[in-house]
Amino acid sequence: MAMGFNKMLRFLSLKHLLMLSMALNLSLLLSRLIAESESLRFKIQEDEKSQERGGNDHYCLVWGTRDNTCDTSTSDQSTAHVSKNTSPPAALAEDIEVEKAIQPDSVIINLDHGDPTMYEQFWEKTGEKATIVIPGWQSLSYFSDISNVCWFLEPEFAGEVRRLHKLVGNANTDDRHIVVGTGSTQLYMAALYALAPTDTSKQPISVVSAAPFYSSYPLMTDFLKSGLYKWGGDAYTFNGEEPYIELITSPNNPDGFTRKPVVNGTGGILVHDLAYYWPQYTPITSQLDHELLLFTVSKSTGHAGTRIGWALVKDKDIAQKMTKFIELNTIGVSKDSQLRAAKILGAVSDSCTDSSDSESFFEFGRRLMTQRWKQLRDAVRTSGLFSLPEFTSDFCNYYEKYSELHPAFAWLRCEGDIEDCQKFLRDHKIITRSGKHFGRDIKFVRVSMLDRDKNFGLFVERLSNITSETKFP
Repeated sequence: MAMGFNKMLRFLSLKHLLMLSMALNLSLLLSRLIAESESLRFKIQEDEKSQERGGNDHYCLVWGTRDNTCDTSTSDQSTAHVSKNTSPPAALAEDIEVEKAIQPDSVIINLDHGDPTMYEQFWEKTGEKATIVIPGWQSLSYFSDISNVCWFLEPEFAGEVRRLHKLVGNANTDDRHIVVGTGSTQLYMAALYALAPTDTSKQPISVVSAAPFYSSYPLMTDFLKSGLYKWGGDAYTFNGEEPYIELITSPNNPDGFTRKPVVNGTGGILVHDLAYYWPQYTPITSQLDHELLLFTVSKSTGHAGTRIGWALVKDKDIAQKMTKFIELNTIGVSKDSQLRAAKILGAVSDSCTDSSDSESFFEFGRRLMTQRWKQLRDAVRTSGLFSLPEFTSDFCNYYEKYSELHPAFAWLRCEGDIEDCQKFLRDHKIITRSGKHFGRDIKFVRVSMLDRDKNFGLFVERLSNITSETKFP
């Protein structure tokens, strides 16, 4: 063994050892280059896919910020929502410094979603009045009140719902069953289940809404491919001779107008989606008293992430069926979210009855919405390439004076030879939602009015700078 090793050493001269060392180093270097090349190729492919998707689900990976914007040359892009993190890794320190120096013209402004982050200002000032601490021993049971039709409804939340509606005067809660849901989306599905005929031998009942309708209605209705109901399209074109469920969104999403039933058939069942029937968006003209009303904290208070909605239901059997759907779907609704929502609704009511000079929640929202609609209309006039709906004033019972609509979304139309408004604005790095998703043509887009001040300010400034001379970037 030793003799063989000595022979090998004599055979391997110094020259051979140097050549072997160089070969090994070169192999390691090539492996590193190949790995980095693959990583870069993957990033480029992901960026290209993000652009091909048109930006509807476009977000920016920016640490330690609250901006729903990103720079196309310095920020990574992802289709997943990225939570805030105020403690970025040290490796991203340089990226943060670069982000601070982003030029406004290079920022992508995403106003596709109705993410109500403009309300952060109010709730930051509210502080402890809207803060709740939940002990570890609390909310362990599935049950809240077994004597109630909706047995997982927290009594504190139900009490604050009734208090706020009575204060605002937008809905009657007397002799009504409150059904709580994980956002109004779950309540919408529960309502379809409860209202649809149970005779599966017949055709599924048609669900209709007047165009432009909420873009998620068709998707949610047909998502489970239920044999009980199906999406029937635009209520204006529905014949009304067969049973149907009509959805009335008022104020309407996306165009902001007050809505009434459209179909005149005898076999119709009405569901009123009143997510935006609050004083910051529209005059409160009457206390509504329909069979089934849907509300949500997402747009009433801005707490979309709490995922709480509620239904006011007149018929006990319908309320029981809706409760059964939610029981089978999620075995109730988070007690922690209900308790937080109760605290939030209570803070809103308190702000409206506070005798001090501090601004109430609805006054804050109305002031901001009034200001933003003025800014947007000024930008549209300056540009000359767009148009907006015109709204009339009405008497608001809550404010006890005449006021205008200031909807949560702007229904923007591109004029002239601009055919695809969503694509046109995307070319100018403004992400919106096309009118085709709302049952209308592609000359329309829906624009969220609820983003943070910085992003909304960038939007109106950029829109005003898009003129006939600059419309093609």
